[in-house]
Amino acid sequence: MTRHQEETRAAYDGVVELYASLFADRLETQPFARAMLGTFAELVRGTGNPRAADVGCGPGHLTAMLHDLGLDAFGLDLSPAMVDHARRAHPALRFAEARMEALPIEDRALGGVLAHYSMIHTPPEELPALLAEQARVLAPGGLLLVSFFGTDGPAPIRFDHKVAPAYSWPADRFADLLAGAGFSTFARLLHDPASERGFLDTHLMARLS
Repeated sequence: MTRHQEETRAAYDGVVELYASLFADRLETQPFARAMLGTFAELVRGTGNPRAADVGCGPGHLTAMLHDLGLDAFGLDLSPAMVDHARRAHPALRFAEARMEALPIEDRALGGVLAHYSMIHTPPEELPALLAEQARVLAPGGLLLVSFFGTDGPAPIRFDHKVAPAYSWPADRFADLLAGAGFSTFARLLHDPASERGFLDTHLMARLS
C-alpha cells in the first residue's frame, strides 16, 4: 500500500460516523446524480449480468441503492472502519476491504462498476493502472460509472479535500484515460458546482470494448 493510500485510509477511518451522517442520504437532494445512477443500473441489467461492484463504497448507501435498483451489488472500500459501518447499516449486503488497483474479483466477472467520487484521491500518475483494474473485472460490454470533481482547466488540480488530498479533473482528460484503459465514454453529465471551490459535479458513463 502506498503512503497516500495509508493516509487516506486513516483519514476515512477517523470520520466514519460524521461522513455517514452527511452523505448517506445525499443523493435524495441530488437529482442529476440519482438519474445517472438509475440509468447505470438499467444499462447494467440490460447486459444480462447484474453483478456490480461499488468500489470505494464508504458507508454503503449507494451499494444499497444499486441493490434496490435490481443489481447483485456488493461494496469494496479501502477503509476497514467504513466497511464495518456498511455491514452494520446494510446487513443483507456484502462488503469487503480492498484496494481499487487490486480488486478481489475474478477476470471479466462483472456487468458494472460504480466509482462514485472514489478515485478522487488517486494521484494522476496512478490513475491509468487503477482504471485498467476496473477494466479487468468487467465483462466485455460492461459499464463503468465514475463521478468526480470536474474543472474547466487543461489539467488535473490537486486540492485540500476535507478528508484527504484530492484531485479535480477536466472531463475530456479523464475520458482520454478511460479510452486508454479500453473504455468508450458514451454519456457525460456536468452540472453546477456543489462546493465553495466551484468544481463541477462530473459523471462519465463508459462501456468496456
